[in-house]
Amino acid sequence: MAERIEVIRADIEGFRVALSVRLDPALEARVEEESKRLGISKSDLVKDALELRLGLKNPYDLLRQVRSGRPMGRPDASERTGAALKARLRAKRSD
Repeated sequence: MAERIEVIRADIEGFRVALSVRLDPALEARVEEESKRLGISKSDLVKDALELRLGLKNPYDLLRQVRSGRPMGRPDASERTGAALKARLRAKRSD
């Protein structure tokens, strides 16, 4: 017997629609495994997969955002990492 997964999707007006999908046990196990690996719900995993498949989400757009040159997070986070590590190690040894 196939397992059932309830998927809830928000539409433009904010209403939520439940969609019931029957999966064979092997596929359900893969969905469960992947959602745990990514740390997201099965619902979110299925929504992402549907959005990608239907062309509503484009990985290229995300890559373009990342490569746009706009600062993300702390721009200096990867500078002088060696010096910071040495300072932390020296401080730890002096304790």
